[in-house]
Amino acid sequence: MKKLLLPLLLCSAFRLFAQNAERIHQKAILVDTHNDALSNELITKADLGKRQREGNFDLIRAKEGGLDVQVFSVWCSGQYGNGTAYAYANREIDSLYALINRNPDKMMMVRTGKELKKAVKQDKLAALIGVEGGHMIEDRMDYIDSLYNRGMSYLTLTWNNSNSWATSATDEVLHSDSLQHKGLTDFGKQVVRHLNELGVMIDLSHPGEQTFNDVMAVTTKPVIASHSCAYALDPHRRNLKDYQLKAIAKNGGVVFVNFYSGFLDSTYFDKHEAYLTKHKTQLDSLIKIYNDYDLASIRLNAINKAEADEMRPPLSLLIKHIDYMVKLMGVDHVGIGSDFDGAESYPLGLDSVTDYPKVTAELLKIGYSKKDINKILGGNFIRVLKENKGE
Repeated sequence: MKKLLLPLLLCSAFRLFAQNAERIHQKAILVDTHNDALSNELITKADLGKRQREGNFDLIRAKEGGLDVQVFSVWCSGQYGNGTAYAYANREIDSLYALINRNPDKMMMVRTGKELKKAVKQDKLAALIGVEGGHMIEDRMDYIDSLYNRGMSYLTLTWNNSNSWATSATDEVLHSDSLQHKGLTDFGKQVVRHLNELGVMIDLSHPGEQTFNDVMAVTTKPVIASHSCAYALDPHRRNLKDYQLKAIAKNGGVVFVNFYSGFLDSTYFDKHEAYLTKHKTQLDSLIKIYNDYDLASIRLNAINKAEADEMRPPLSLLIKHIDYMVKLMGVDHVGIGSDFDGAESYPLGLDSVTDYPKVTAELLKIGYSKKDINKILGGNFIRVLKENKGE
C-alpha cells in the first residue's frame, strides 16, 4: 500500500506546485523589455495580431504566456546612417501603430507607469517603444524629440556599430585601434542629459565599457540594460561585468536578462560556428531570400531543428544568470529582456512567448518568493520607468 501511496503523493505535490506557479505567473505583471518582432515584420509582412507558425511573438501567444507589457525594439543595422536610419526607425514605429490600430481590443500604446497600469487593468497588452541604436537619431537633438513624441521609452545609445558620439562594445573590443575616440563625446553627454530631461531611459546593453563609464558619470536618472547577461558566467563583450552590474544597482537601475543562447552559454559560439560552416550553402540561399542575415539564421535553425536544438543550453543556465545577478545586485535590479525574434537560439523549452511561465516555475523551484518573482517579472521595470518619468 505504501508503495502505491508515494507516487500518488508525489504526483499530487507536483500538480499543486504547477498550479501555484501558474497562479503566481498569471497574477504578476509580466514585462519583457526587448523583442525584435517589428524589424522582422517589415520583411515577412506577418500579421502579429494573428497566431504565427514562425517567429517567437504574436498577440495570441503573448496572451497565453501571460505577457502584460512588451517593449518593442525599433532597430536597423549600421548600414543605415544619416538620411536613412531615422526614416527606417519611423517605418517600424508606423508598423507598431498599425498593429495597435488593427487590434484596439488587445493592445494599447503606453508611455508612463500610470498608462501601463491602465492597460493591464483593461486586460490589454501595454506596448512601449525602445529605439535600439543611437545612429537612428542621426546626430540631431530634434530627432530625439520626435522619437520621444512618438513613444520612445528608452534609447540604446549604440547598437553593435558605434556612432559619432558613443562607442559600442563590439568596436571597443574588436576595433579599438581604428576608433577616433572612445566613450561619449561632448555631444554624447548632451544626449544623455537631454534623455534624462525627457524621462527617456538610457539603455546600456550595447555600448562599450568607456561609454558605460561616461554615462554613469553624467546621468541623473536610473539606467537600464534592456537585454544583457552576466560576463562572469559567459565572458562575451555584450555581457556586463560585475563592476558594471554593481554600478547599475547603485544607480537604482535594472538589468533585464537576455534569453539568447550565445550570451548565456560560453560554449555556444564555437558550436554555432561549426554548424554555420556545415550549412553555409543553405544559409547563403536564405540570405538571398530575406536579405537579412539574422532572419536567415533563424529560418536556418527552423529547417534544421533537431541539429539546432543540440546546441541550445538548458533552461537552468538562464535561471543561473538571473540568480547570479540577484545575489550580486539585489532583487530590485533584475528583470526580463528576452530578445525574442532577435536571435536564432534560446534555451531548451523557451520557444516563444508562451513559455514565460517556465521561468516563473524555475524561480519558484530554487526558492524565490512570490514577492521577489513579481519584482523580476515586471515590478522592477515599472519602478524604473516611473522614476525616469518623474511619476
